[in-house]
Amino acid sequence: MAQRDRTHYKTFYPITTRWMDNDIYGHVNNVTYYSYFDSAANRFLIEECGLDIHDGDIIGFVVSSGCEYLSPIAYPDKIEAGLTIEKLGNSSVRYNIGIFKEGADTASAYGYFVHVFVTRKDQKATPIPDAMRRAMMALSAD
Repeated sequence: MAQRDRTHYKTFYPITTRWMDNDIYGHVNNVTYYSYFDSAANRFLIEECGLDIHDGDIIGFVVSSGCEYLSPIAYPDKIEAGLTIEKLGNSSVRYNIGIFKEGADTASAYGYFVHVFVTRKDQKATPIPDAMRRAMMALSAD
């Protein structure tokens, strides 16, 4: 499956694992992967798309997510989140995100994360701005 392979992803962000990420079984707990997904998607939005999380007119809400776990990671592993855009709608985007041990060719976990963009003021769905859309298209899987 392509999502397991590093070549499927267009960009990568380093993530620092933390002691508290480990669970009683000695590996990163499943819910923590969603935090990694959130960090990667939002870093992309802030750094590449110009999303102003503090004062901008639009914000992104997570409306759907999912994850497949393949092999454990644990603190103090160095990891990377691979990111590509699977689907770009009028007001929504579906990211495909893989979590890799640093330098590994196969993901330890992969999944998806969907943002719907809304106006900050009334929280109604709004079209993705053109500049943001262009940055997203650069990460498109197509």
